[in-house]
Amino acid sequence: MRLRSTLITTASVLSTLALLSACGAGTTASSNGEPLIGVDYPRSDTDFWNSYITYTPRYAGELGLSLKTTNSQSDVAKLTANAQTFISQGVKGLAMAPQDTAAIAPTLAQLEAKKIPVVTVDTRPDSGKVFMVVRADNRAYGEKACQYLGTKLRGKGKVVMLQGDLASINGRDRTEAFNDCMKKDYPGITVLGEATNWDGAVAAQKLQTDLTAHPDIKGVYMQSSFALAGTLQVLRQKGLLVGPEDRKHVFVVSNDGIPEELKSIAEGRIDATVSQPADLYAKYALHYLKAAIDGKTFKPGKTDHDSTIVQVRDGLLEDQLSAPLVTADGGTYGGVPSLKSDDPSLWGNNLG
Repeated sequence: MRLRSTLITTASVLSTLALLSACGAGTTASSNGEPLIGVDYPRSDTDFWNSYITYTPRYAGELGLSLKTTNSQSDVAKLTANAQTFISQGVKGLAMAPQDTAAIAPTLAQLEAKKIPVVTVDTRPDSGKVFMVVRADNRAYGEKACQYLGTKLRGKGKVVMLQGDLASINGRDRTEAFNDCMKKDYPGITVLGEATNWDGAVAAQKLQTDLTAHPDIKGVYMQSSFALAGTLQVLRQKGLLVGPEDRKHVFVVSNDGIPEELKSIAEGRIDATVSQPADLYAKYALHYLKAAIDGKTFKPGKTDHDSTIVQVRDGLLEDQLSAPLVTADGGTYGGVPSLKSDDPSLWGNNLG
């Protein structure tokens, strides 16, 4: 299978959504008796989430589900309003990815009272019940990034961590795990943590400030590909966007595994990423919704799709999907194995 590096643009996805809207406000519902479900997309301004948006109707069709969609644009108030719309439309299940994982609790309680099962994707609510959480181990993201950078910097130097939103369980998990790993395994590395709220412009500005104040920075950990374009621009402006064989090279690790990251690894602009499975998020979110509608139940343990269901608290299960470290050479770093950036198993190499 040849490498595909096609980047899904926001424009193309918005065009797709416009076509769906023309059929009925983001609806692919049919009249053949298929169960009707709702999916709220959290945002459509990143290539990762645009990929998820592309995969969702594909898997809904494969599973025999009718689909209605909304987009809450990272706004919990909009997500709450969208949930009300779904209730009025009579959906039998709802998938969502709340970006504020504390504020969603009242909405979850209302959906539970209406006996509408919920699957959360990528994020886990701080409280409240859902049928299943579909997500990768986000602490492992931070640990894998730490081990890669710690190995490459030989345990010494300074790195910048461009954090996500700490109101999100993902931002907290990645931040805490990266810091904990650095303190334990690489105490000679200084971590400069920068809050960015998943905003690429904020991330670029803070990275530029840090590089000006600390010209000896040798590593960057981006908690998501939201910061990719800005990081590359800042490094280019500083004369630091050079290959890994150059002593000026700044080692960059990202999270997501979008096609542009894989291309950047192959071309030496960044060094590693953790491939967050956009395709499997869509597939198994809908898989569990259908299972809930059919009255099935699950328990902790290994699955048939190379993941593990864990109980994160009483009554709450999480299917932790595989999210491999990806590098140029497919080597092992700090005991963490990696896949090469052109590996055909990576979802980012199979778009188009």
